[in-house]
Amino acid sequence: MNLHSPDLDRDLSRAEAEDALALLRRWALTASPEEVADLDPAVARLLPGREVSNYPDLARAYPDQFAPDALYRATLPDLQNGPESLIRGARAPIQHVGISGFKLPIRFRVRDGADLLLETSVTGTVSLDGAKKGINMSRLMRSFYLYAEETFSFDVMERALDSYKADLGSCDARIQMRFRFPLKVSSLRSGLWGYQYYDIALELVDQGGVRKKIFHLDYVYASTCPCSLELSEHARQSRGQLAVPHAQRSVARLSVEVVPGHQRLWFEDLIEMARRAVPTETQVMVKREDEQAFAELNAAHPIFVEDAARLFAAEFLRDERIGDFRVIASHQESLHSHDAVSLLIEGETFRAESLDPRLFASLIHTG
Repeated sequence: MNLHSPDLDRDLSRAEAEDALALLRRWALTASPEEVADLDPAVARLLPGREVSNYPDLARAYPDQFAPDALYRATLPDLQNGPESLIRGARAPIQHVGISGFKLPIRFRVRDGADLLLETSVTGTVSLDGAKKGINMSRLMRSFYLYAEETFSFDVMERALDSYKADLGSCDARIQMRFRFPLKVSSLRSGLWGYQYYDIALELVDQGGVRKKIFHLDYVYASTCPCSLELSEHARQSRGQLAVPHAQRSVARLSVEVVPGHQRLWFEDLIEMARRAVPTETQVMVKREDEQAFAELNAAHPIFVEDAARLFAAEFLRDERIGDFRVIASHQESLHSHDAVSLLIEGETFRAESLDPRLFASLIHTG
């Protein structure tokens, strides 16, 4: 029979609680660990020096022989795939969620038929329904790694995208692969050559059941100001005054949608289009005769930032392999303490009401 004291129903004072705590500690000091655990493992925390420990003591050596089986893995918590009740914040759909900047060596086919192994930074994202907690990020990488040993093309990217869409049960998905593409470039007059490196990205977008294949290229060139050139010549002719027109390193970010059903658009093709549009590409190997030639080349092709955007656009409009496109140009002025910029968009693929506040600032060539 259980005895019940009416005193237990009354409110206890702090002094009585302190006495009870002291009594419990005295008992725990003399009791065995098994007796403490049998009463309540939390009692171990009341002992001096054990305030932040748990009983039983946890192993601190890494268990390198432990191998989880399927049954054990099934017991592991998975918060990202938890119920809707775990969602924090608005139950709103997310257009892109995934990983960015995981790197691996990838083989790419170049126009002459050779393969080139390049360090590649990959971004992979999927859409997330408003009623789903999250995704398992590692599945994106695992799906991509299934194809990492292949020579990459848009076809291989589509298979990788199909794989992680199926694995994650998402409607929309995107893969972007960014790398630096080396190409031999000859000097203008001396016969030397060197490697020019081009920042290139391949992007595959699957949205609303429609897939688009996109090339991005950063093209670096010199821009001599036509107005400054004419003013310099005016000073020479009218006053015999030596003057130098201002010119600066400039960057164009060229993004083109690849139209299906046509011949392949190679990396080299896009680079050659950029050169035809604006021939004053920065040089790799330069002797004195090359430097003089570059000055003459710039004088033959003075260019405002508006001219640059339209010249690139004219090249793209002539090529049936290219559909929608976007040209972003930044002339990083040597005259002004600000840059001259332009943005030209053809078609709906790249249209946006708002621009990233750092868009033009990102067009910096770091060498």
